[in-house]
Amino acid sequence: MSTTQTRAPRRSPAQRRILISAAAHELALSEGLSALTLRAVAARAGVTPALVAHYVPTMDHLVATTFSEIVAAELDDLVGLVAAGTAVARLAVMLGSLLDGSRDDVTLVWVEAFALGRRNEPLAAAARDAMDDWQRALQTLLAEGVAAGDIHVEDPADAAWQLLGMIDGINAQSLVRWGGASDRSALLLRAVEGMLGIRRGTLDPRTSNKETP
Repeated sequence: MSTTQTRAPRRSPAQRRILISAAAHELALSEGLSALTLRAVAARAGVTPALVAHYVPTMDHLVATTFSEIVAAELDDLVGLVAAGTAVARLAVMLGSLLDGSRDDVTLVWVEAFALGRRNEPLAAAARDAMDDWQRALQTLLAEGVAAGDIHVEDPADAAWQLLGMIDGINAQSLVRWGGASDRSALLLRAVEGMLGIRRGTLDPRTSNKETP
């Protein structure tokens, strides 16, 4: 008695690119951008390294593209999360989501991009573009708060850059678990309230319903 084996359907070039991209995303989010080697991506995708090399211009390009797609998805998610409410309320929700530890996988991608971008110019360019996107999103939010009289800064663009740097710094520290998560969050929120002229306790859900001196 003989059996016949059926071959798996041959993937199209577009399907193979999607498979490789998905494998790179999974690796970056679970192990960081530094894990994106030719062999590692091939193993995760279940293909040969030669096939990955065929569909990827360079590994630097794949790392940069993977970074861009991951951080763009995070920004889109956060913008959708804060689509309604006052500027201050939306800022509170955004900061809460960024500081609660649920996005540590994306934080690792950001931190490694800053380091690896020193020797990977496509990645450095992608990081600069992503920071510009973040700065514009924060600037728009802060400008709305200024127009409403709820936020008090002279230059929303400068304040957005400063806020972005504070978020990046605190989240980078969280990766090595320096200090308590709640302490880091509380310190940042108090600093942001002072910087933006917002009543103390407004941005912290643990104290927003309490009287502040």
